[in-house]
Parts: sequence; structure tokens; C-alpha cells
Amino acid sequence: MGPMSALTRNEAQLRAQLLDVRHYAVTLDLTRGEDTFESTTVIRFTARSAADTFVELKPDELHSAELDGSPLDPAALADNRLPLTGLDEGPHELRIAARMRYSRTGEGLHRFTDPADGEAYVYSQMFMDDIQRVFPAFDQPDLKAVFEFTVTAPAHWTVLANGITERVGHRDTDGAGIWKSAPTPLISTYLAAVAAGPWHSIRTEHAGLPFGIHCRRSLAPHLDADAEEILSITTDCYDRYHEKFSEPYPFDSYDQAFVPEFNAGAMENPGLVTFRDEFVFRSAVTDTERQTRAMVIAHEMAHMWFGDLVTLRWWDDIWLNESFAEYMGYQTLTEATRFTGTWTEFGVNRKSWGYDADQRPTTHPVAPDPDAVPDTASALLNFDGISYAKGASALRQLVAWLGEKDFLAGINTHFTRHKFANASLADFVESLAAHTDRDVHAWADIWLRTTGIDTLTPRIEESHGGWTLTVDQQGTRPHHIGVGLYDRDPDNTLEPRELLTIDVPSDEIVSVSGARPALLVLNDGDFGYAKVRLDETSVETALRELSAIPGPLTRAVVWNSLRDMVRDGELAPAAYLATAGAHLPAEADLAIVQGVLAFARHHIADRYLAPEDRAEALATLTSIARALLRRTEDGSDPGLRLAAVRALIDAATQPDTLAAWLEDDTVPGGPELDPELRWRILARLSVLGAVGEREIDAALAADPSATGEEGAARCRAALPTAEAKAAAWEHLFHDDSLSNYLFSATAQGFWQPEQAELVREYVPRFYADAIALGARRGPAIAEAAGRYAFPGHAVDEDNLRAGHAGIDDPAIVPALHRKLVDQLDDLARALRVRAS
Repeated sequence: MGPMSALTRNEAQLRAQLLDVRHYAVTLDLTRGEDTFESTTVIRFTARSAADTFVELKPDELHSAELDGSPLDPAALADNRLPLTGLDEGPHELRIAARMRYSRTGEGLHRFTDPADGEAYVYSQMFMDDIQRVFPAFDQPDLKAVFEFTVTAPAHWTVLANGITERVGHRDTDGAGIWKSAPTPLISTYLAAVAAGPWHSIRTEHAGLPFGIHCRRSLAPHLDADAEEILSITTDCYDRYHEKFSEPYPFDSYDQAFVPEFNAGAMENPGLVTFRDEFVFRSAVTDTERQTRAMVIAHEMAHMWFGDLVTLRWWDDIWLNESFAEYMGYQTLTEATRFTGTWTEFGVNRKSWGYDADQRPTTHPVAPDPDAVPDTASALLNFDGISYAKGASALRQLVAWLGEKDFLAGINTHFTRHKFANASLADFVESLAAHTDRDVHAWADIWLRTTGIDTLTPRIEESHGGWTLTVDQQGTRPHHIGVGLYDRDPDNTLEPRELLTIDVPSDEIVSVSGARPALLVLNDGDFGYAKVRLDETSVETALRELSAIPGPLTRAVVWNSLRDMVRDGELAPAAYLATAGAHLPAEADLAIVQGVLAFARHHIADRYLAPEDRAEALATLTSIARALLRRTEDGSDPGLRLAAVRALIDAATQPDTLAAWLEDDTVPGGPELDPELRWRILARLSVLGAVGEREIDAALAADPSATGEEGAARCRAALPTAEAKAAAWEHLFHDDSLSNYLFSATAQGFWQPEQAELVREYVPRFYADAIALGARRGPAIAEAAGRYAFPGHAVDEDNLRAGHAGIDDPAIVPALHRKLVDQLDDLARALRVRAS
């Protein structure tokens, strides 16, 4: 078979005018071995007029195809399209039988064998063309249909699908189970789902609906330990959504399957949400990480309405799925669960993702022009910080502007008008406009149809009896933001004086009586989407007293301002590090600690500082980590202590302390080492050359799990020997059996700033090898290569030139091209920061 052809928007529009697809009956036989499975599908559809069209599939072997009982020529299959010529107006039945190939890249029907016990699991990821790897389909979001699955699986397996499944019999020859799923309501092709294996399952009922959570058997004790929390978050969010939305949950069950080697965080398949099974925690985690899992649960449940009940018509409206689920996930988690500080984590981590994406050459509008998304290959590139974080930020500001009552009224009208169908940006805006006098059409044009990020800078001038505030704006969007004023009290601590609310731009000068504040924070409360600067007095206050600012969300806004100043060359990276050293030891919010440490380590120490300054930066990070360890010696904050231990491991430049911890299997004063910490220590010791293959093999023998295999791959690639690097490179770029997760783990270990000379020869080789790999293995591995295997440590002009030559190669696939353009832009920024 040749490469898959991307469906174009024009083709989809023509086919949607021609066809009414009614029903898919999909029969899968998962008992045919480790490499392939059998797939037989009957599609019932109606042609509105006589015409030609096509159905998509990518089989290993096409056995047969019949249209209305007449055979079709299997040789007519070209790329991933089987022509259907001479269709008469009226109903038709298409029957196709094929052998399909399991995936090792997380696309299509992925098969995984658990090294812990030898059990196999399969699950589908049908998103964006990948249904064609499992069964044939008229694969576009606006041809919704009913789906039913019949699955034959090994006798001890359980089968899950979108609808409630039932074992209805067995095959006489080997006892294999035969399972059937209940028919779905009308859903899009990319949302069909099936998962099969010897799952460990926990089932309950809530509001008259069956709920279930499922994982691999080897993870059973860990799922059991967190089942109450996961199910409580799930049902609390379910109840809160039913208070917000007038349309009830539209499917017959709610299963959540934690599956191995999953590329995304989760996928919103109706009735069967799939999550990456790292969310079944094998080791200790911080409460921020528990909050992240809870947010993903809330996000995916929001998709049951935003995306599943009402689905985008074409992929230019991805934001109608992702921006809404992102906003609703954070907001509903805050309202319905114990995680009440979610917007601080959003501000520190997710929002910076959006800010960074919006300053790269690949930025795009939240709702791009349809012509900018001409096919599915281009659409796949827009699942990024714009569609998620920027879109959610814009919605948060929209809610503040409209009021939540009118916003929810518009949403509910949208659901009622378009349930079990498709909608566009124009449809959504019309639904909002029905409930407000505000000009939401103008808001959509300004916020959703444009690119880039504004910068807001305060200008303060003394006046008689007070002072005035003017906000200088780089950009043109309107902003409705808070302005926090903070004074230094007699005890030399900062106290909030007042929260002003202003509109930007504005011809009005804000006059304030009293003394000039010690600190003025634009966008206090973080409802706006803009880079904000501090006036000179506020910069001095922030650098000196940041940890004393009341309110974690305000501190997050200030930390983001300092981060942006570093990236824009307005604040020295060393000054940011010094501020972190001064204030993180006293910081109470864990999300802020983790976010600042991550930026300081991966951006400042590894990229923005010259190599000769890196040791001093790592020493600062080590000092911060030790201060946090001293602060948490009493056991009062285990999450903060865990974050400190991780930071100390990652910043270590000498092996003695880490080797002693590994030998004793504990950190003095706690915690005891768990698998995650052992592998983290071993990875750092591998980088430093303090361990070798023997120690890695012993660790894998002690932890023969999937994460153990990934940890071992990461460590082997990190060893500072020419032989280890050559072997890792061979695995990455020439071993096509390497799974998506083992590929990523190997890539994460390969490039290390400490080993720049050792790997210098591989930097120019990366581009040609990655381009060939992407063309051979497809978008998931191509994206992983651009994300994890890129030589980002090599901050120099030679790497930049080689990269620009690479992205001009006509053989490069879109997923890799987009990722490399972003990486090269970040590399150029790092060079500018160093030069400043």
C-alpha cells in the first residue's frame, strides 16, 4: 500500500451533500495472532443522487468488497481509497472484509503486550484518518452514523465499546468469547471506539447510569488505591455538568479505560473514554499531578457535549471541541471538587503553552479560516496551545464579559439546536447572540479570527494627591482586566489595597488617590490573555518580595511576567534564577514551585545560559531543592518534598548523594524510593557515567514493567559512551518495531547538555534521518521525533542552519515540519536571549 491520502475539505463537502450514512456493523476477530486481525464491516447509506464517491480504508490485505451484493475489484483500492462508481440514487449496502494490521504507534488498533505478565491488550484510536486502519468508513465528522461492534476475543478477555457490551456466546473451536455492543446514537467516525483485553475493572452505578474504570491487570493494586478518588471526581463532574447543561448526558454508559502507550492525554470517545495509563499512579505523585488527572477527567467529560453530542462540521472548528473542554474542565473542577486552585496551575503551565505557541511562526487563529485547513493533514497540526490554552483563555474572558448566566444560556441553545448533528463557529455565535445585547460577532472576529498576543505595560505618573495609570498596548484586541494594587505595611509585608477593573484600550486615564503602590499587577486574577509588564517600581518589589505577594494566582501572573521578560530579552536569565532562589523556598503553591523549577531547569539552565554558566545554574537549583527539603522535614507537605527531591536529582552534577540514596533505597528524612524515583536517579547517574549496563539490567530485572522497560531504554540512551549512542540512534531511526513509548524514552535519554561533544556528530544527522523516519512510520512517530529527538541542547548557528535546510526538504511530512519549525524558532529565541 502507498501512503494515506488526506481527505480535503472540498471532498468532504461534496460527499456530505451526496450521502446520508445510516449504520456501521463492524465485526472484528482479535484471535488471529500478534500482528494482524480480521475486520468485516457492513455500511448502510443512502445516496441523495446518482454519483461516484469513495470509502476509506488501509488494509494489510483486502479480502473482498461488495456493493449491493455485486463484487468490487480489490485492485481498485489506491492509497487508502476504494472507489464506489455509478451509485444510483437511494439506499445502498457496502460490505468489506479485510485483514488489518495492529499498530505499535498508538494509531488505529494498538496492540500491547505487558512485560509484567505477558498479557496482551488492544485499544482503538480512530482519530483523524486512523479509523481507516481498523475498518472502512466514510471518514469525516459530518457523516454521523450509528455504530455496533461484534468482537471475537480470547476467552479470558473483556471487550469494551461505545455502547454497553455483552458476551453473547463463544466459538466452539477454542472457546473465544463473542461480544456485542449496544448501538450508539449518531456519532462521528473518529469517535467510534473499542478496547479489549483481560482488564481489571471496577464498576458502579450513578444517576441510573453504569460507570466503570478499567486498567491492565498488572496495575490493579494501583487503580484500586485511587478508585474512590477517580470515581468521585467523575460523578461530581457529571452532576455539575447536569446542573449547567439542559441536555442530559446522551449515551448509555460511562467507561474510562486507562490504556498503555497512549499518545495523547485522553480521547473523548462517547461512553468509552481512553486515558494514558500513566494516570494510574504506580509511584508517589504531587497533589498538582492528581489535580491534572482530575482536570483531564473533567475535560473529557465536557467533550460528551462539546464534540460528541454537537460535533464540528470540519476541522477548522477544532476549538469548538478543545477550547470548550479545556475551559469547562478547569472551571467545573474548581466548582465541583476539592481542587479549588486549578486556575493557578492553568496560569503557570497551560497558559504559557498558549503564549509560546502564539509567538511562533506557526501560530494560527483559534478559529482559522476554513481555507487554512484544506485537508486532514493540516488539521492535525492545530491540536496545540492555541486550540487548547489560548481558546480556553478567550472563553474565560468571554464569560467575564457576558456573565456566566448568558454564556450558559447560549451554550444550552447551541446544544438544543444541534444535538446529534454538526455545527460551526457561526452557529455557536448565533446561539450566544440570542441571549445577550453584546456584540459577540465582533468579539469572535477579534479574538478567534486573529493571531498573536498583545503586550500590556503600565505607565504611572505622580499627580497632585495621587497618581495616574495609563496602559500602553502593543496589539489591538480589547481587554477587560483587573489591576491589583499592593502596599507595603509597617511589618514590611505586602497587603492588597484595591482591585481596579479597566478596559484596554481606553482613552481614559485612570486617576487614583493616595500613594503610589509598591506593586501594581496588570491582569490580576488572570482573566485576560496578554503578556503583561511591570513598571520599574513593581519589578524591584517583585524581585525582592515575590513570595510575599498574597494570593497564588497573583503570584502566578507575576512569575509569568518575569518568564516572558526573560524570553523577550528584557530580564537576564541569571536574575530569574536568583529570584527563584530567593522566593521558591518560601512558596506555598505547589503548581508555582513545579512550574518555575521546570522553566529554570529546561529553559534557563539548559538553553538560555551559555554552557560555562550552566554549572552555576544547576548549583542554584540544587540550593533551592535543599532549602525545600529542609522546609518539609516535618512531613507536613509530602508533595512539596517530592518536588524538591525530583529537582535535586535532576540538577545533580556529582553522583555520590544519588548513589547513596539508591543504595539505601530512601532519601534521608523520606521519602522511600519508589519505581519512579529509582529510575529518575538511575537516569541521572547514567548521564553522569556513574552506572552502566549492568546496573540498568539489574534495575529492569527488579521492575520488569512497561515503565521499567521505558526507564531502561532512557538510561541506556543516556550513557556517555560512543557505543551507547550508536545503539540508541540505530533503535530510534532504523528499528521500526520500536513502539511509540520506547521511541520517546530512548529519545529523551539521547541528548544531554553534559554530553555535547560526544553527540556533536549526530546533530546534523538528525534532520535527514528524522525526515526519512517520519515518511516511513507516519505522523505519530514523526511528531515524537520532532518533540523528543530534536537536538535542542545544541544552541548554535550550525544547528539552526542545518534545521532550516531540513524543513525545506520536500519529503518532510507535515507533522514533523510543524514540530521542527517550532523547535527552530525556540532555538533562535534561545540564541537571542544569550546574545542579550
